[in-house]
Amino acid sequence: METLEFIIYPDGRVQEKVTGIVGASCAEVTAAIEAQLGKVVNQQPTSEFFAKQHLSSELANTQSAFSDW
Repeated sequence: METLEFIIYPDGRVQEKVTGIVGASCAEVTAAIEAQLGKVVNQQPTSEFFAKQHLSSELANTQSAFSDW
């Protein structure tokens, strides 16, 4: 499940946390929101950012290799 969490501090800072989106596509999801919020001062990629997106295609390749014998 894709989740965007926002914490708004009394001084106006906004902390955004994205979970459930694999790879760099989270930047596409949050770009419009960040443009409206203002200047981004810090970004910390999570482990989901570095995860592979195409796990299902790797599984399909493995299964077809076994069916050839």
